[in-house]
Order: sequence, then structure tokens, then C-alpha cells
Amino acid sequence: MSWGLQERPAIRPPARMKYDALRKQELLLLPERIVQLNETAGAILRLCDGQRTVGELTHELEAKYGQPGLQDDIAEFLTQAAEEGWVERWI
Repeated sequence: MSWGLQERPAIRPPARMKYDALRKQELLLLPERIVQLNETAGAILRLCDGQRTVGELTHELEAKYGQPGLQDDIAEFLTQAAEEGWVERWI
């Protein structure tokens, strides 16, 4: 299922984000599992707070990286993250 621009993704509890300063890598801490994230995945998930819409999140990331047209890639990542149980839709 695709993500609409007005939907608000949030990291699904009890998961939480952590930055490993030693490895300089974003981590997603899940029950009994740690997922090592690349920079892009970490940047997206850090913005999934249930407050920002997908449109706002996309705008922030496009501005941060100076690259327009990220909406489809972000929506695809969010779909995969939802299938993994990492994020959920907030209304």
C-alpha cells in the first residue's frame, strides 16, 4: 500500500532510533533485534515522528540533500518499513 502525502508515519513502538557515534551509524532498536541503517534510511526514520506528513518529510529531505523528486523513493522506503513493522500510519 502506497503512502499519501497527508499521512503521518511514526516509528512503531517499542522501536526507537539511536545513533552509534563509534560506528557513525544510525540504528533502529527493536525487541530482540538491532537494524543497522544507511544514512538515507536513518534520515527518513528520524523524521517519522507521527507529526510530519509524508509531504513535509519529503520537502525536508529534498531541501537537506538539495535533490528534488524524492517522493517516490521515500514512499517506497516507507512501504517496505511498514511491511517490516518499523513504522505505522498515524491519523
